[in-house]
Amino acid sequence: MDYKTAGVSIEAGEELIERIKPHVRSTFTPRVLTDIGLFGACFDARFPEYEHPVLVSSVDGVGTKLKIAFMMDKHDTVGQDLVNHCVNDILVCGASPLYFMDYFATGALKPHVAEQVIAGFAKACRENGCALIGGETAEMPSMYAEGEYDMSGTIVGVVEKANMMRGDTVQKGDVLLGLASSGLHTNGYSLARKVLFPRFSPTDTLSDLAMPLGDALLAVHRSYLHVVQPLLEKKLLHGLSHITGGGIVGNTKRVVPKHLRLEIDWSAWQLPPLFAMIQREGNIADEEMRHVFNLGIGLILIVPEANVDAVSALLPEPVVVMGRVVE
Repeated sequence: MDYKTAGVSIEAGEELIERIKPHVRSTFTPRVLTDIGLFGACFDARFPEYEHPVLVSSVDGVGTKLKIAFMMDKHDTVGQDLVNHCVNDILVCGASPLYFMDYFATGALKPHVAEQVIAGFAKACRENGCALIGGETAEMPSMYAEGEYDMSGTIVGVVEKANMMRGDTVQKGDVLLGLASSGLHTNGYSLARKVLFPRFSPTDTLSDLAMPLGDALLAVHRSYLHVVQPLLEKKLLHGLSHITGGGIVGNTKRVVPKHLRLEIDWSAWQLPPLFAMIQREGNIADEEMRHVFNLGIGLILIVPEANVDAVSALLPEPVVVMGRVVE
């Protein structure tokens, strides 16, 4: 008996390391002090440009969106989803990303599949100016179904303490401006899959959509970093909300003082075709849709009324004026 007979291939792990080295190194910034392969990753923690730097961290996964990747045998987007989701989570605290670390686990390691996932991490890290400085790959026989894997990621960013976004500045009368999502992002897939499969095939091109269903479901979770940073620099916002599990109200109320509430105009924007299709095919009530999905709004800006025009002028895209903060 040996380790390989038990289901673990050290050789496959070593092959994966060689495959991913160029991807990982392509994300390195001057602050990265170690190459991949050591027991820990080291990052220069000097921040001379900050008076009082605060580190902001978050950890997440992409849930059952992975099931769509397995069905499509397409693995180059879910890594991007994970990085962008984590970037957005610290962005709403006012932070810019510094570095990202991943965990990838599977039953039987297939280096060419894992490489696609990690290349996705690297692509999104480059786009967000974030270093992929380390991670863990675990091969665990019998823990996962054949051909399946799971993953999670941890991100660390930095913000000036005086510029932290904690929701404590949100006031009555603030306007809610919505930025479009690129699709379901990384939430609601268990319900979406229950509704759509096996009724449809992921390769079906339906009249509602301009692409195969699987591709629409795998649309990469959007990063809002470069859109929002200029607004943060000019201090035009009172708050931000990343619309993930729990929907628009469930996430936005987390950054609104308890004596205030949200007044949402649900008619202010049109439900994108993919969401409308899921609701129709599943006969899902409006309230349930609002609780589960982002409904086409991926990030909400909470803006003082006096700043709305200035914010709109700085944004490269139209926004949805979707409500207010009220008593």
